Amino acid sequence: QVYFVESGGGLVQPGESLRLSCKISGSIDSSKNMGWYRQAPGKQRELFATIIRDGSASYAAAVKGRFTADRDNAKTTMYLQMDSLKPEDSGVYYCNYANINLAEWGQGTQVTVSA
Repeated sequence: QVYFVESGGGLVQPGESLRLSCKISGSIDSSKNMGWYRQAPGKQRELFATIIRDGSASYAAAVKGRFTADRDNAKTTMYLQMDSLKPEDSGVYYCNYANINLAEWGQGTQVTVSA
């Protein structure tokens, strides 16, 4: 069983930065891509950043150029550097496998971007 614990969220002003962490415990399937998701109020959870098996990452257009996703070499922690934050980035952020329902969701970490 794999578990995810997200942390690092908070309240910031537009234009500021945050760095999120995702601690992974259990035996991760390293053949699968990993992802960062977010759920804005009243909306469905969406995948916006995918960490490919080779360590590279792909991003949704809304965050490309502002967010950077990576992981440590041991693959026990994922990170999300978020720069130039906008109010529309607000929501609860989660990590999990990308587009595959293999593990339960963690509690997520709240990000609020507001002046």
